[in-house]
Amino acid sequence: MSTAHTETAQRSDKDRKFISALARGLDVLVCFMSSDRVLGNQEIAKRTGLPKSTVSRVTYTLTELGYLRYFMDQNRYCLGKTLIGLGYSMLAQMHIRRIARPLMQALAEYTQASVNLGIRDRQNMVYIDTYRNSATFTVQLDVGSQIPIATTSMGRAYLCALPEMERIKLMGQIRKSDENNWPKIKPGIEQALVDYKKRGFCYSLREWREEVSAVSVPLVASDNSEIMVFSCSGASFQLNRELFEKDIGPRLLNLVGNVKTALSQLNV
Repeated sequence: MSTAHTETAQRSDKDRKFISALARGLDVLVCFMSSDRVLGNQEIAKRTGLPKSTVSRVTYTLTELGYLRYFMDQNRYCLGKTLIGLGYSMLAQMHIRRIARPLMQALAEYTQASVNLGIRDRQNMVYIDTYRNSATFTVQLDVGSQIPIATTSMGRAYLCALPEMERIKLMGQIRKSDENNWPKIKPGIEQALVDYKKRGFCYSLREWREEVSAVSVPLVASDNSEIMVFSCSGASFQLNRELFEKDIGPRLLNLVGNVKTALSQLNV
């Protein structure tokens, strides 16, 4: 059973106001990754942990409402156009993207790497903006791409910015979903906490993907309602800990500070 399905079942048992059918529909939608072209009911059932009979009813309903598109010749689904409007409406309301855009672009040009902005979605971080120089040699991720919290600098920065009890809870969820790899994952998170406390940023050096290294800095909303994370990522043969520590990390910290100041002025 997937983490998402387990959480839905537990919530429905405890909260009478919680609509399980709606939650299952949303579980189906969010199981689509940015790299997925189409998915069949069997693949969706495996990802969500839902029974295939339930998945069939949910995908039929979502298709009727325009949230999914069905390809009869393949017996598979892709995300529907209705979701595009919802996604862009949400992004358009995020002042942080407009404020950060020129700063991210400038840092991407300077570093010859990718500068990204992400938010949490369960045990992943989702890119809501990204800029890269044309010469950037690394994994090409676009808006909507998901990366794991546990092994990426962006995810670790998010963990570092969480209140302690919330961090412990999320780390428990990560451990439960990947017990076999937890002995390798835990030291990386613990080191990130040390680095963040000392410098204000943390790293992932070839730990998510062998060819990628990155540094990240979190931005906590003034009312503590949300945590967003900025990262700078690139090819491991070009970027290393010393460069992050002495140059790129401090520049990223400065970027986040400037964005936070600009956001606070909007709220005056």
